Amino acid sequence: MSTFPHFLVIPFPIQGHVNPLMQLSQVLTKHGCKVTFLHTEFNHNRSKTDDSASGLDKINVVTLQDGLEDEDDRSDLKKFMLSIKSTMPSRLPKLIEDVNALDVNKNNKINCIIVTFHMSWALEVGHKLGIKGALFHSGSATCLAYVVSIPKLIENGIIDSEGNPTKEIEISPYIPMMSTTNIPWHGLDKIFYDHMLKEIETINYGEWWLCNTTNDLEQGVSFISQKFLPIGPLIESSNKSSFWQEDTTCLHWLDKQEPQSVIYVSFGSLVVMDQNQFNELALALDLLDKPFLWVVRPSNDNKVNYTYPNDFHGNKGKIVGWAPQRKILNHSSIACFISHCGWNSTIEGVHAGVPFLCWPFLADQFLNKSYICDVWKIGLELEKDDKGFILRQEIKNKVDQVDDDDIKKMCLKIKKMIIDNIEEGGHSSHNLQKFISWANN
Repeated sequence: MSTFPHFLVIPFPIQGHVNPLMQLSQVLTKHGCKVTFLHTEFNHNRSKTDDSASGLDKINVVTLQDGLEDEDDRSDLKKFMLSIKSTMPSRLPKLIEDVNALDVNKNNKINCIIVTFHMSWALEVGHKLGIKGALFHSGSATCLAYVVSIPKLIENGIIDSEGNPTKEIEISPYIPMMSTTNIPWHGLDKIFYDHMLKEIETINYGEWWLCNTTNDLEQGVSFISQKFLPIGPLIESSNKSSFWQEDTTCLHWLDKQEPQSVIYVSFGSLVVMDQNQFNELALALDLLDKPFLWVVRPSNDNKVNYTYPNDFHGNKGKIVGWAPQRKILNHSSIACFISHCGWNSTIEGVHAGVPFLCWPFLADQFLNKSYICDVWKIGLELEKDDKGFILRQEIKNKVDQVDDDDIKKMCLKIKKMIIDNIEEGGHSSHNLQKFISWANN
């Protein structure tokens, strides 16, 4: 009889969900678990990972079609999500059957399914097949806490049936208050909102809600539900599965820069910036008396096709299409991180002990900004003018202000705190062992 569980892990097929779930998969294999990772065929074909070099060769990769054609626009998340939900659920039982058929000893069949948000239909499929389930939330635990609180917020009259709040929302005295314009579901199309309500129901098929966080980072979240299980930060040394080719020349360029001198700028895999704001950012980087490393995503994804302003020189910096972010943030030359505050970037920056300049765009990014600036005090917010733009002088001023001894001390304090959690005997390490033991019983 096998002494380790066999996990089938299923991310929503975007970079921000695939990466952390791949990191969790790597951690599980290091603990002796068997992992089968479900990619869509489209994502598997575009993935830029050398499995043997990255240690991913221990993970069995399988695929299902997402229901779209190769030429379809997968940045249309509504279309993408609906296609997945109408295509993949009926095909999952056969895939599980096929994977289990390869288990010649009959003692290591799939016995637990882990999904990210938007894929909880798979927990329901697994439940009908007698397979345990867990949610892995790729965002902050606090964001999930707000989302699962929606029914209670409606019941208490704090938001209406369409999710519109009438006042600031506080779900716990230990959790930052959420303004009416910054709730994760603000401005969502009704189809998305209805989908979120359905997710709140189906994620309960998962006995655990695993979170890439620590109790120390997000105090009070465990009071919302006993299902929350912090197991982070998940920071693996090997490469992750990337949809774009990483430009590693930036690491050699960083080697030539002075310690704590480089401004790193990256807005993740989904953010699309207005062309005028892009111009202002470019000219701000010219205005800085510091070198910069700027990630500008390839133009063939999300329909991004920026043009640089005529008076932009960029001679103090380096621009790349995609980059090995974890290695960059841990490089000694990095001074601060201008970030959209997506949770993956937030966790990587916190783990590296780097000060933030926060530029949130959507969903949970505003909440993450509140933690960075107001709770952990390891960064500053870039503030918009009355027309909604972040001006070059604002960027320059905040770059100067974030070079602050108190902020740097807090960065190192928080860094040590979260590293202690994942080391043997730490709280997150204990929770992970608890989860693996549960899956195996």
